[in-house]
Amino acid sequence: MDRLPPRRFCVAPMLDCTDRHARHLMRLISRHAWLYTEMVTTGALLRGQPERWLTYSAIQHPLALQLGGSDPAALARCAILAQAWGYDEVNLNVGCPSDRVQGGQFGACLMAEPARVADCVAAMAAVVRIPVTVKTRLGIDDLDNDAHLHHFVATVAAAGCRTFIIHARKAWLKGLSPHENRTVPPLQYERVHRLKAAMPDLEIILNGGLTDLDAARVAGEGLDGVMLGRAIYDSPYRLAGVDACFYGDAHPVPDRVDVVHTYGVHAQGELTSGTPINALTRPLLGLFNGLPGARAFRRHLSEQVCRPGAGWAVVEHALAAFCRADVPVQSASSGSGERFQSRRLGETAGETEWERSY
Repeated sequence: MDRLPPRRFCVAPMLDCTDRHARHLMRLISRHAWLYTEMVTTGALLRGQPERWLTYSAIQHPLALQLGGSDPAALARCAILAQAWGYDEVNLNVGCPSDRVQGGQFGACLMAEPARVADCVAAMAAVVRIPVTVKTRLGIDDLDNDAHLHHFVATVAAAGCRTFIIHARKAWLKGLSPHENRTVPPLQYERVHRLKAAMPDLEIILNGGLTDLDAARVAGEGLDGVMLGRAIYDSPYRLAGVDACFYGDAHPVPDRVDVVHTYGVHAQGELTSGTPINALTRPLLGLFNGLPGARAFRRHLSEQVCRPGAGWAVVEHALAAFCRADVPVQSASSGSGERFQSRRLGETAGETEWERSY
């Protein structure tokens, strides 16, 4: 991609969710949304096989690699790998509150050490041309006020970071699970807006609690972008409205059945290479959410992928079960204000005028 779109809409990095197959599916629905990998630790990249973590399909740009770590030298080596593999951004995780991450001395606990985070950012920025960004929280434990947040951001910005993705909650490092830390601490969007007002030259992206495009657009007014996570992974077709809503690009979007068929080209190539079928079907489970027949589609996939010898035919059969219900399927129209047409498997679909020219 010669010219990258701005980060007006991003899909959050999520462990065990935003793998290369889920990202491939997401890119078939939105041309412009920024995609982020799962968090990859420096140790996993430097002591293991980098290709296991860094491989991705070429259509996925714009694409960022999120790193977990706190050693500047190790992070710099990983940033070099990210650039060499063609990633468009390297993002440092300063927001994960899990005990395992804290044990590695990275993630949200680094909010207590802004100088250390600045050293990490400076080390990466010194060796790559791609942007080095930070995803963080409003605060941790008792370090939870605007003064600390602004000091943290200013310190890290001075080291070369111009983009901050702010999960608009604090994190409790003890007493809450990672899931509880995504839901229990109250959302405080107003603090993210105050940060942007205090530092208007920085790019500030809002994350946390955003579940639909219209609400996200309203919550992000005055900021540089928004980031959604679980809402997109659980119902990936929400991305169908992103390009029009956030980028003013009203190109026709592919309907869900066409998305499955196009994704199947990727999936069958992966199966040939030895990728397990369940890894390829997992991103599809929520694709038809909200439509009649979605439950049958999910049930068929969940029941059949575990059978010996299961292959892509499992998906075709699940799709047939969905289409036999004569369900409404979105036509190739704008992602906002959905129009639907009835279609059974085997009928001729209207041509979808979209292309993957990334």
